[in-house]
Amino acid sequence: MRADDIVEELLEFIWTQRERGIDSVRDLLRIDEVVEAGGGEEALKEMEREGLVKISGDSVELTPKGAIEAEEIVRRHRLAERLLFDVLDMEKETLEEHACSFEHSISREVADSICALLGHPPSCPHGLPIPRGKCCEETVSTIRPLVMPLTELDIGQKARVVFIVPKTYARLEKLGSMGLVPGSIVRLQQKKPAFVLELGQTTLALDPEIVKDIFVKKAD
Repeated sequence: MRADDIVEELLEFIWTQRERGIDSVRDLLRIDEVVEAGGGEEALKEMEREGLVKISGDSVELTPKGAIEAEEIVRRHRLAERLLFDVLDMEKETLEEHACSFEHSISREVADSICALLGHPPSCPHGLPIPRGKCCEETVSTIRPLVMPLTELDIGQKARVVFIVPKTYARLEKLGSMGLVPGSIVRLQQKKPAFVLELGQTTLALDPEIVKDIFVKKAD
């Protein structure tokens, strides 16, 4: 593993630990477990010299500079997982391994293009949040998203539900009870006065406000 890749792996690890509520990583001896090829402790010392982390005794935490870089790495990793899962139909069990290799070759510009292509997904296939990028704030995109709001489907089109971003958890539970979950295949039958979806042998009528929360990828 290249030195730059080791640094990225460590930044990602520390950032995800902080995401879980662990502000500093204890026991530096565990660092080489994160970097399988070894060299983790040397990399940490270099990261401290570059102002990316602060080491105190047996703990290490991100500096503001390190947090910015780490967040960008996590964004690339989770977008890579989303691309591999949604576009290449890879099994969820193999995503982590492939995304770890893929993320190191993705530039910020490529990450933004992937994000736009997938409709600015809020989370990775494992349900973890994808940090927002500048592309998510732009109102105009030159790329037609591969993943789109269900409202943009044409009548008669079939699609697979990719993710749902409901306003409330109760709404998510209600959709789940109907069988409308990520991975479900639906066909749009009508848009007015309500959205009518064909889901297997079931027909669902949904309010437009609820349908806006559902994002899909066209299916054959």
